[in-house]
Amino acid sequence: MNTLKEQLKGDVVVHLKAHNELELTTVRNVLGEIETREKGGKTPVDLNDAEVTALLQKEAAKRRDTAAIYAEAGHAERAAREIAEAEVIEAYLPEPLSEAGVAAIIDSAFAALESDGIKPSMRQMGAIMKQVTAEVAGRFTGKAVSEMVRKRLG
Repeated sequence: MNTLKEQLKGDVVVHLKAHNELELTTVRNVLGEIETREKGGKTPVDLNDAEVTALLQKEAAKRRDTAAIYAEAGHAERAAREIAEAEVIEAYLPEPLSEAGVAAIIDSAFAALESDGIKPSMRQMGAIMKQVTAEVAGRFTGKAVSEMVRKRLG
């Protein structure tokens, strides 16, 4: 199975051949960000799919924020381009989870603790978050997951 980074690199060729200027530019920019992140710092690293997904989410959010700024300033064309770029990036993201789906994952984390004889409390918040975050992996915001776990514990 191809990694997300390999898929992005392969899509550059596809978009180049199809003369898809917007998609080509957007994917190249994202690959540039990935490369910068990998080569930046003291030692080079190789980003895994979860890290690339997180980077893609940030890039899409950045473009949506920029689009809002352009729209406020009356630059509808620029705003539309930013939104289009965000949509290209979001096509590479995994299908987001519903709140009910996340609640089910949280329930299973609580059940796992209870089966070990541990009554879930705020002391286990870190352990619960670690397990839930691993399963959610970029398909739901961490802040919202944290709030849901806190509500369930409280």
